[in-house]
Amino acid sequence: MNSKRVTGYIVGAVILLLVIFLITSYNALVKKEEKVKLQWNEVQSAYQRRTDLVPSLVNVVKGQANFEQTTLQQIAEARSKAGQITATELTPENVNRQTAAQNELAAATNQLIAVVEKYPELKGAQAFRGLQTQLEGTERRIKFARKDFNDAIASYNSSVRSFPTNLAAGMLGFKAKEGFQSDAGADKAIEIKF
Repeated sequence: MNSKRVTGYIVGAVILLLVIFLITSYNALVKKEEKVKLQWNEVQSAYQRRTDLVPSLVNVVKGQANFEQTTLQQIAEARSKAGQITATELTPENVNRQTAAQNELAAATNQLIAVVEKYPELKGAQAFRGLQTQLEGTERRIKFARKDFNDAIASYNSSVRSFPTNLAAGMLGFKAKEGFQSDAGADKAIEIKF
């Protein structure tokens, strides 16, 4: 009878340890998954800031110079497309779609800035310089937000794939995630350059 009691205690202790392991693994994975979502929201916030600043830049340019309408139209179309795509669900497809739209907006803005080079009085205008500074800051924010997002995904994926947490992750439905990846042959995403 005594050995049955000891065996029962041992089985109970093992079950208790397994339950504690599952609970702590689950909580740790949830925390890391929420960090990934938070960092993705930071990326979207930086994208929104870029999207909001571009019309001001266009208006300053329009007011100061007689610009080619095609350049301004391209920016308006790229901004519209970038504004329509918001990735509410964090999937690789949504991340890639939003990144492509933002890269198109950055490329169109770069084209506008290249045309501005022909207008020294515009480059010297205080409103343009202020917007230029804000856009440069926004580009840095985007760069760091993307880096922080990839770091959060790396931390999450490390937990999901590491033993013994991978056992709990598999049982509880946590899967590895994808971060920003450059296109084939590209060193980095398009950035607005002044």
